[in-house]
Amino acid sequence: MKHLYKTTAALLLLLPLSVTSFAVEPLKVAEPMQPGMGMGMGKMSGMTLEQKDQHMRAMQEHMLKMHDLSNQILAETDPAKKEQLKNQQLELMKTQHEIRKTHRQQRKEQRQQMKVQRQQMKQQPQQQTKPE
Repeated sequence: MKHLYKTTAALLLLLPLSVTSFAVEPLKVAEPMQPGMGMGMGKMSGMTLEQKDQHMRAMQEHMLKMHDLSNQILAETDPAKKEQLKNQQLELMKTQHEIRKTHRQQRKEQRQQMKVQRQQMKQQPQQQTKPE
């Protein structure tokens, strides 16, 4: 029994020392990015305030149309009219999808152009330093 008490007492005395050895410094949190910092690849980073407002209003208009059609579909009892409303909503979805697809394609092309320009800029100093 004495052996058990001595072992427990020794462990209790050593416990605070072992806890401090596992302490680590807190992780440093990166500062939040300021507007205009970073790569500028956000969807609206290159837009003026007026363009952003216009874009948001267009998105709102699209959402309102979609919700209105959804409500009409849910309220409609005539199956033929309901199907017509569903087709109308589907066409609206398709046009919005095409708009987004073309915008994605445009952004992809812009990124490719920027990549080529960066590569050309990197090669220019190398060509100037080479003796001919």
